[in-house]
Amino acid sequence: MGSEGHVYRMTEVVGSSPDGTDAAIRNAIAKASETIRNIGWFEVAGTRGYVDGDQVAYMQVTLKIGFRVD
Repeated sequence: MGSEGHVYRMTEVVGSSPDGTDAAIRNAIAKASETIRNIGWFEVAGTRGYVDGDQVAYMQVTLKIGFRVD
């Protein structure tokens, strides 16, 4: 693309995991990368969890994913 720089697009996904927020982020990026090319960055937009009884069952992390447009 030369000296013009890159153009990025953003999308939002939610990853989840019973193993914490780091695993939820990694799950979201891994799944998104199956259909989105050129992922360059992510931003955590929100975190929440699901409680089952009196225990945290799993964590959900909302991510904004940036990817370079071809």
